[in-house]
Amino acid sequence: MIDYSTKITTDRELNAIENLDGSVESDRGRILSAPAFRRLQKRTQVFALELNASIRTRLTHSLEVAQSARYISKSILTELKQEGLSSYGLEDMENAFVSTSEMTSLLHDIGNPPFGHFAEQTINKWVQVNAIEMLESFEGSSAKSKELKEIVAKDITNYDGNAQAIRVITKLQRLNLSYTQVLSVLKYTRGAYEDKPQKGDLDYLKKKPGFYYSEKDFIEKLQDTLGVEHGHRFPLTYIMEAADDISYLTADLEDSVEKGILSLEKVYALIKDECEREGETYLLELMQSRYEKAQQNEEAYQFSMFFTIFRTSIVGALVRHVVGIYVENHEAIFDGSFNSALLDYDKESKYYKAIKILEKISSKYIYQNLEVQELELQGYSIVNGLLDIYKPLLELSHKDFETLLKDERIGCFISMRLIKRVSSKQIVAYQNDVKNLDKDLEEEYVIMEWYYRVRLLIDYVSGMTDDYALHEYQMLTAMK
Repeated sequence: MIDYSTKITTDRELNAIENLDGSVESDRGRILSAPAFRRLQKRTQVFALELNASIRTRLTHSLEVAQSARYISKSILTELKQEGLSSYGLEDMENAFVSTSEMTSLLHDIGNPPFGHFAEQTINKWVQVNAIEMLESFEGSSAKSKELKEIVAKDITNYDGNAQAIRVITKLQRLNLSYTQVLSVLKYTRGAYEDKPQKGDLDYLKKKPGFYYSEKDFIEKLQDTLGVEHGHRFPLTYIMEAADDISYLTADLEDSVEKGILSLEKVYALIKDECEREGETYLLELMQSRYEKAQQNEEAYQFSMFFTIFRTSIVGALVRHVVGIYVENHEAIFDGSFNSALLDYDKESKYYKAIKILEKISSKYIYQNLEVQELELQGYSIVNGLLDIYKPLLELSHKDFETLLKDERIGCFISMRLIKRVSSKQIVAYQNDVKNLDKDLEEEYVIMEWYYRVRLLIDYVSGMTDDYALHEYQMLTAMK
């Protein structure tokens, strides 16, 4: 039975707001006021350290995703009204349905590190090379200690922006959002400490880490409260994902023209050639008429006219497409077992084929562009270098690190200076996790304290903006 009133609720960790609309507005205000949300304006979408304000950042991308999610969610409600919203437990909940989808979209990239997805790989590689050896040196004679070491090893080598988003919301920013709002951000349902699933075992929903071991108990609490099975997804998350996928389609091409990597004529030629090669007519016809209209205008207006009209046309069509899939598969989506992205579900549709053509062009002519790859390599050097610099904090014994946080002297003079640079919010998150450990279980305590210290270091570096990371790296390496 589909009853959204069991999933869209006012439950939250502290100070629950009884009125649903009041709870939703509280979430909206907390998200828009969060420092981590503001930092998205200085985070890479595709082009790092970009001075041209017309080029998308993580913030402007998130705003576009939020608008698409709003459009999709309102369109879904319009369809569901035909049978009556009360049939789905949505009576008097339209605002909550739309706002939660919209705010989830604003939050979806909040855990992404500086310099984009390349930095995720950089962090994982650094941890594999530098931290695993330290973990293996800890004693682990008990079965529990050995199990913890295996869990920690998997968890710390699986940094992902999706999992980091949950940590930012719950531990680092402590936004105290409603359980509904938090769980809707959980795009992938596998813990970073869990093995990749076998094919058919909700393998799409679990293809990437969605949360860390440090947030495992909290996620399970949310799932139990809202009736979402382990490994299943919150229904509104499908809307956020579709909005994200839709927003990518023309954005990167548009930015590449703005930067001079591609010209309008080149974009047109690439799409036309690829459509003809694939025998795809929908995208070709959609683009052709818009391009011809753009060509009739003066030179200064060609670029904006083409992309504005082309974007609105394809977004409108794709929204109607995903709304249809959502409604047709409503039970599985509500249950959270729908094992596909909405846009990927019907691989025979003209929309799916159009999407794949646009993705192929972006991958080949933008993401593999020399300038973009140079920026990624610079980001690699900066993130890798910062982790190297802060590595001494991981090499300390737990007793020395405890002493360090008391602002007392220890033998490592470098660590005494490094710890002063780490954000107090991140240190508080570490301390809150560690205080719940049992010191009497010494082997387990040593492993888990160090685990939270790794999280502390990754929290600090991954929480930087592009320009701050560059500044910090230049300052600490005397390269200014």
